[in-house]
Amino acid sequence: MFPLLLVLSVLEMGSGFVLESLEATYLDNPTLLVLVPVMIGMGGNLGAIFSARLSTRLHLGTLSFDPRDETLWANVAAVMLLAATVFSALGVAAWVVGRTVAEPMPLVELFVISVVSGLLLAALAVVISVAATYVSYRRGLDPDDTTIPVVTNVCDILGVVVLSVVATAVL
Repeated sequence: MFPLLLVLSVLEMGSGFVLESLEATYLDNPTLLVLVPVMIGMGGNLGAIFSARLSTRLHLGTLSFDPRDETLWANVAAVMLLAATVFSALGVAAWVVGRTVAEPMPLVELFVISVVSGLLLAALAVVISVAATYVSYRRGLDPDDTTIPVVTNVCDILGVVVLSVVATAVL
């Protein structure tokens, strides 16, 4: 377990490098900085929720890694719906904060950046959660111990990357 956590900790520095490389974009649009911590946190949280549900089903013997698993797809839909709700609210909240303390960005741009980034991150979190659970299962590891650290760390990195890519594309 320690080597896995060590590798994930080293990878975590990648999000800092991405933020630093796009410093000019964020400083030109300081309202985007409001999105960064929430994007990182919520991506990991959504992935952790989904991973925990997968792990529970695996322990109960009800999880099949079959694309026709209706319960799996219902959980995916729930995560995506939650992401759409949370990241829509985040876009509006970031706009309000931006109008209060920074140079405001147009609401539509901020909303699109927040929602598109959030949905992409949630989709990636779902894929990573399924992959981490499957690999843990195949290697005889307890997914309760491995999936959540893997998913949250990878989503931290991907949260910054996805937000930065979407913000660059929209702006």
